[in-house]
Amino acid sequence: MEGTNPVNKKLTAALSGGAVLVLALSGCAGSSGANDDKLASWARQICDGVQPQAKKISDASTAIQKETSDNSPPEQVQKTDAQAFQDMSDAYKAIATAVDRAGAPDVDKGATKQKNAVKELNDLSAAYADLKKQVDKLDTKDQAKFADGLKGIATQLDKLSKTGNDALKQLEEGDVGKAMAKQESCKSAPASASTSKEAG
Repeated sequence: MEGTNPVNKKLTAALSGGAVLVLALSGCAGSSGANDDKLASWARQICDGVQPQAKKISDASTAIQKETSDNSPPEQVQKTDAQAFQDMSDAYKAIATAVDRAGAPDVDKGATKQKNAVKELNDLSAAYADLKKQVDKLDTKDQAKFADGLKGIATQLDKLSKTGNDALKQLEEGDVGKAMAKQESCKSAPASASTSKEAG
């Protein structure tokens, strides 16, 4: 019996990188400063909106990792990956909506930062929706073709995980990050899926 498909491993590694992006938004920033009530209220709204979505993204990542470690048949991998990408697309869309609804934070260039972050999150949502479509089209009857298709998706996912969070980082710079760090719902954001136990 063959070992774990290296393509699936690449997919898992790339996916874990993507989940980090939202965990960064969910407030693991410094914990000092910012007592401004307006900013605290804004941060609470964002954190409450992000927290369940961060969990959804983390769960989707875990689901793909599980399929990888189980060395599942192509049909099962396809089904799990497609669902995971759909969940991620929905989660990023929901976070974009939360950031949009919260309005601009009361900081320098707040409106621009907020607008850029919403665009970035919507772009990520669209990118994951596109990956789902690609997974749905993979040929599960031909193992070699399926592996090639997954390799292409893993490459795109890898690029996706390395880009696309500049605007989010800018949004939570300085006082915004400090305000978010004080929110309970940000503090309790799920840890990265990669902290799960790994067998020998």
